[in-house]
Amino acid sequence: MRKEVTMPQLGESVTEGTLSQWLVKPGDKVKKYDPIAEVLSDKVSAEIPSSYTGEISELVAEENETVAVGTLICYMETEDEEPAEAKKTEKPSAETIQPGAAQTNGEEEKSMKKRYSPVVWRLAQENGLNLDDIEGSGRQGRITKKDVEKAIREGAEKTKQEEAAPSPFPIYSTKPSENQEEREGDTIIPVTGARKAIADNMVKSKQEIPHAWTMIEVDVTDLVAYRNSVKDEFKQKEGFSLTYLPFFMKAVSESLQLFPSLNSTWDGDRIIQRKEVNLSMAVASEEALYVPVIKRADEKNIRGLARDMQSLATKVRQGTIKAEEMRSGTFTVNNTGSFGSVQSMPIINHPQAAILSVESIVKRPVVMQGDMIAIRYMVNLCLSLDHRILDGLLCGRFLADLKQRLENYKGTENI
Repeated sequence: MRKEVTMPQLGESVTEGTLSQWLVKPGDKVKKYDPIAEVLSDKVSAEIPSSYTGEISELVAEENETVAVGTLICYMETEDEEPAEAKKTEKPSAETIQPGAAQTNGEEEKSMKKRYSPVVWRLAQENGLNLDDIEGSGRQGRITKKDVEKAIREGAEKTKQEEAAPSPFPIYSTKPSENQEEREGDTIIPVTGARKAIADNMVKSKQEIPHAWTMIEVDVTDLVAYRNSVKDEFKQKEGFSLTYLPFFMKAVSESLQLFPSLNSTWDGDRIIQRKEVNLSMAVASEEALYVPVIKRADEKNIRGLARDMQSLATKVRQGTIKAEEMRSGTFTVNNTGSFGSVQSMPIINHPQAAILSVESIVKRPVVMQGDMIAIRYMVNLCLSLDHRILDGLLCGRFLADLKQRLENYKGTENI
């Protein structure tokens, strides 16, 4: 019995994924729940399990192809026959339903126009067509491949979103340029997997989010002294080094509770202000940059934050990080100081509202009260903000509160 396997829902609000690698080929026999492919979403690889026990008959989706949830990816031959009663109540095939549109059996029969095959959906996406603008010639108004090809030839209109809001700014794309000439000695590196997902998300962030930047200078001399006084004991007990980043994350978590607007997401005609403080952190592996999330960071002390950081960083470098450990971040803290940076303009981790870069802590002469000059440990904190949600005044107050917490750190709390 020929069965269809479709792209599953990979997580909350995820509408598509990149099929990075097939783990099977036509003719392979698999059991139900066996992994058949690797898919990349939210900068992490996950495995697609087989929906049936049987034999792979045809692979429809290609490797490195971005596939919408519910789209057909392969066919399988199974031996089991379903009872007639089950067939009557079987849900409509996901490959023929527009991604994001849930339908019951009754609604499916009433609206064949909204049932798009993978070929139709892909052609429309590649050519910037709005399927609602195309008249279907198939049964009950269903749009066929010929209808889309006709619309392409006749120069069908672009999507309603492009018509309503043409951008006055240059539109950047991650697709290859036709004008790039390969020269002798050049090295060609295919953009796939994690690097492609990062590129797509960064382009989306820059296209959709109006970035603004601000920076503040902080005297962390007392914090440095306290960390130096406890780092040896900490390493002996925990088995890993105590860095400065947990101290900054603790202060950020506390400041976000006073300024929850920075812990928000832009959602069209509304702003979602998150209750949980889930801090994203950038971790580099040999192949790419990943952004795991410390959940409920505001409920943890410095020791707990340090443990979570160490655990997540280890999983990234070992390649064992899970999809759920990369999701639901509400604010990002970026440790650019770890490689010597003193100032940066980070790109916001879409769809968050802001990202903070902690730069290098450096010793330098500073003019103190009474015009005295002293050698102090100084650090720059660089904030990128979504100007649709935030403004300079609010972010200035947030940074001022963060500065006060860091400069007055006395190490009296239990780390």
